[in-house]
Amino acid sequence: MRIVIASGKGGTGKTTFAVNLAYALGEAGRRVRLLDCDVEEPNGHLFVRPTFTKEEHVNVLKPQWNEAACTGCGECAEACKYNAIAVIRGKVLVFNELCHSCGACSFVCPQKALLEAPVTIGTVQTALEHTPFSFVHGTLHIAESLAPAVVKQVKKHVLEDAINIVDASPGTACPVVVAVEGADVAILVTEPTPFGLNDLKLAVGLTLRLGVPTGVLVNRSDGTDTIIADYAEAVGVPIVGRIPFRRDYAAVYSTGGMLAKAFPKLKQNLLTIFERTSELQGTASPPVPAEESFPVAIPSDTLLPPGNAPDYKEVTVISGKGGTGKTTVVASLAELARNKVLADNDVDAADLHLLLTPQTIEAQEFIGGATAAIDPEACAGCGRCADACHFDAIRLDGPANDPIDITYRIDEFACEGCGLCAIVCPVDAVETTPAVVGTWFVSETSQGPMVHAKLGIAEENSGRLVAQVRQRAAELAQKRKHGMILGDGPPGTGCPVIASVSGADLILIVTEPTVSGVHDMERVLQLAKHFGVPARVVINKADLNNDQAEAIEQLAEQAGARVIARIPFDRRVNDALMAGQTVVRYGKGPASQAMHHVWKALEHELKEIQS
Repeated sequence: MRIVIASGKGGTGKTTFAVNLAYALGEAGRRVRLLDCDVEEPNGHLFVRPTFTKEEHVNVLKPQWNEAACTGCGECAEACKYNAIAVIRGKVLVFNELCHSCGACSFVCPQKALLEAPVTIGTVQTALEHTPFSFVHGTLHIAESLAPAVVKQVKKHVLEDAINIVDASPGTACPVVVAVEGADVAILVTEPTPFGLNDLKLAVGLTLRLGVPTGVLVNRSDGTDTIIADYAEAVGVPIVGRIPFRRDYAAVYSTGGMLAKAFPKLKQNLLTIFERTSELQGTASPPVPAEESFPVAIPSDTLLPPGNAPDYKEVTVISGKGGTGKTTVVASLAELARNKVLADNDVDAADLHLLLTPQTIEAQEFIGGATAAIDPEACAGCGRCADACHFDAIRLDGPANDPIDITYRIDEFACEGCGLCAIVCPVDAVETTPAVVGTWFVSETSQGPMVHAKLGIAEENSGRLVAQVRQRAAELAQKRKHGMILGDGPPGTGCPVIASVSGADLILIVTEPTVSGVHDMERVLQLAKHFGVPARVVINKADLNNDQAEAIEQLAEQAGARVIARIPFDRRVNDALMAGQTVVRYGKGPASQAMHHVWKALEHELKEIQS
């Protein structure tokens, strides 16, 4: 049995649930393997604490330029759908962070001046003798974008005669699609907040579109969870269990402890959840619910006046992992900062609009890459497209033992729109059309103009959509003479994060004093260093674990960054989110006061950058 644990957004407790479910089942005598496919920020090992006995390199083919053979014709740049190649004065520049290893550039080069060579982009480590369950995880190298390749390598270790628990990354983009494919059941972990509901809808759309039977787990439950229960009933997806909201759970989690070991009642709850999940295997999935969008409205009459800044600074708030309170901090800063443009760069699971109630004044479809399809009437069945495809997206679509009727088809979920199949086809049987992969919006809020976007479910090119959001935000900042762009970045370290932070003036990292928070902060500090962007740190829920908070202080200092503010653990933050308000506007409790200190500290840092 293959159970994939997904979440739509980060921070819902997805990894915590996956690890503890594996532990509970293993202790109950079941044969279990946990596969951590959240390869941008793998956290399972922090709780499992395995002894790895084997490590594998994950290699992909990337172009290597031979200057002596190159004529500077530019055909490689023209073929590249990802803007990863530029030809300037006859010299070829390959941007590794954007390259998707599709092979199109090498194929079209008439001089064979771009040859593909293997490049290591990550690792897979295995602890197959670990008890009470075996463990496998993958790690994508910092500043690499091809997370799906690492996920595929991890999934090669699925154990056919065991319960396989696959911990997917947050969101609904390519790495999650690869993790979900082939699952018998999907469990979507959510929380009973507007954020949780918004992102649950995205995750449900993905798993049902892939035809995977789906159940919902409500974490941090208050026992009723009407906001989730009503939606689950409406779309026909059952709630398989609930885990209560308890500070003592959070305290054990912060140390990397196993909750199912510390709390026997929780262990029994997890076993019950598994039994309910098992009943979903083999059942038919309900219809895919319609996606929501933003209606274009008349601009508000309460807009902030234009500024008078000669130029702007761009601050991007990131977190490494989800659930640290990144968007909550951004929304509060939006209340306090003046003369700024807001940019929600988390296009895979945008949430900022839930707290800022925007009125959309512009909506534009985003074209990212191409959609390819094979005409079976024209297909000669030669198989050249399947041989050339680097993503295993072209499948046999006819009897293999009949050379006359054999044809091929393209798997829309595996295809990355590189267009190589159309280039290699000798009979022009492949048709490519521009792919609409999402929509971007310009909205007005009482806190200032906001640019945001929505990536289509299971779509690629989220990095390019992030770049579009940032570009439009920059145009607005210049036009309205605003002095700052405040960006809410996505979790992780992959393609969307790279597109969010490269070229920014300052990165603000929001972390929490837990073993996973510290681990993921280290990785995003490395990312900031790679792109040469100064970084500062805010510790959220800082009093949850003082030892971990001190470790964050030390790590930040060692990396040339520093902690500029601490926000205490405050349950009224959850009350504010349930009320659909920013923490500052809700105006109750120590967390609200701390947000004012965060803004003052950030103002000081920006002045230092300007000087």
